[in-house]
Amino acid sequence: MALTPRLDLRQGQALVMTPQLQQAIKLLQMSSIELTAYVESELEQNPLLEHDETSDESGGADGSTTDGATTEAPAEGETPPDERRDAVAGADTADAAETWHEEAGREGEGNLDYAGDPEAWKTRSSAAPADGLPGLDQTLTRPISLREHLLEQLAVEIHDPADRVIGSHLIDMVDDAGYITGDFIVIAELLSCDVARIEKTLTLLQRFDPAGVFARNLAECLALQLKERDRFDPAMQTLVENLPLLANRDAQQLMRVCRVDAGDLTQMVAEIKALNPKPGLAFDKAAPEIVVPDVLLRALPDSSWAVELNSESLPRVLVNNRYYAEVSGATKNKNEKEYLSERYQSANWLVKALHQRATTILKVSREIVRQQDGFLRHGVQHLKPLVLRDIASAIEMHESTVSRVTTNKYIMTPRGIYELKYFFTSAIAAASGEAHSAEAVRFRIRTLIEAESGEILSDDRIVEILLKEGIDIARRTVAKYREAMNIPSSVRRRRERTLQL
Repeated sequence: MALTPRLDLRQGQALVMTPQLQQAIKLLQMSSIELTAYVESELEQNPLLEHDETSDESGGADGSTTDGATTEAPAEGETPPDERRDAVAGADTADAAETWHEEAGREGEGNLDYAGDPEAWKTRSSAAPADGLPGLDQTLTRPISLREHLLEQLAVEIHDPADRVIGSHLIDMVDDAGYITGDFIVIAELLSCDVARIEKTLTLLQRFDPAGVFARNLAECLALQLKERDRFDPAMQTLVENLPLLANRDAQQLMRVCRVDAGDLTQMVAEIKALNPKPGLAFDKAAPEIVVPDVLLRALPDSSWAVELNSESLPRVLVNNRYYAEVSGATKNKNEKEYLSERYQSANWLVKALHQRATTILKVSREIVRQQDGFLRHGVQHLKPLVLRDIASAIEMHESTVSRVTTNKYIMTPRGIYELKYFFTSAIAAASGEAHSAEAVRFRIRTLIEAESGEILSDDRIVEILLKEGIDIARRTVAKYREAMNIPSSVRRRRERTLQL
């Protein structure tokens, strides 16, 4: 049969992601900080959007009206907000100047020099910002960086110009922890000098503050700090050279190689623990991440829970319909009308999307609180196993929507601030048939280990204890949970007790 071209009509269905739907999904998974930045960007680009300054007074307690709130109609005889704004913006310049002078005169009362001497006013305002730059009183200080701290010492301690050049290159090779990285051969080729000269300069730099900086490894970092304290004797040097034995808590082998008894070894290990393995981290401290709760939870007198949106974390915007009406009446060509129409639709959609986002977060949070009531009242041991599908089916939403809502969203409860993702944990089977939350099991394992007194509990022993409590769990699962919580094995805990660490 010959192949010939032909035309066919086929009917089908396909999911189309409109720009508005993509924007709604994007807003839903944003954190409060990201959402605020996004809305501020939209406010700069869209002249029809403005901050809703009335939401603080008119917003509901549950936060459901914080997004997309509309301005109430003015009372009889009251000037509308837009007209008040226009009246202020169009005030007479002379009146404004007179008002300013009156305020300045009141401010200068009791100080006739400022009130009557123009030069005195000029002197008084000399600290004001000039050329658009902030004044000295508006400039915040910042902590000195590690590099700046080392460069200051280099300028004072090193006098030879060649050593200063080498030192500046070595400072550039220091990482945030204070360790020097990289190959000295590169610097030697760049500066046309010997590697021995670079290592000699490095010895001088290793005397800088903080002690331990410019070390090439952990052993050298600890040795530099011990030398600064005048505690680097032969026994301590041997201990530093055998850090793997110390990491394994092998007390018997350490006593043999260091030629000390148990008491001296315990004292030496205590001195090692007092040192700083990363001296550079005292500088260049990363700014702490700000966690702003999106949902607030408080207990009511009738033992129920009140779930509210945090109005402080929600951007408040509205569409200026009055301005839109004025501008649309002045448009002259097709391009201006299309641009104005597109901006108006975009502004309306943003307000609706923000309102829908707030409603969805509140709906998901209320269902999580309902299902995790035991945790909120009695603690983590009563945390129920929960998956996204449970919440999605209860509120009749898709699992992907619940996943986006609970990502980077936080709730403030009487037990602290938690990410909404925290309440979703896998299930551990129980002998009675009732499942236990994996987080609750981890909490129980940590409690058992912290309560150790005479007996050090092995993983097998922990399995036996949990089985008596109705939790059916395998030994490898106990080991996995223990390692995830950074709890050493029973052998290492026994050695730590021997060394009294």
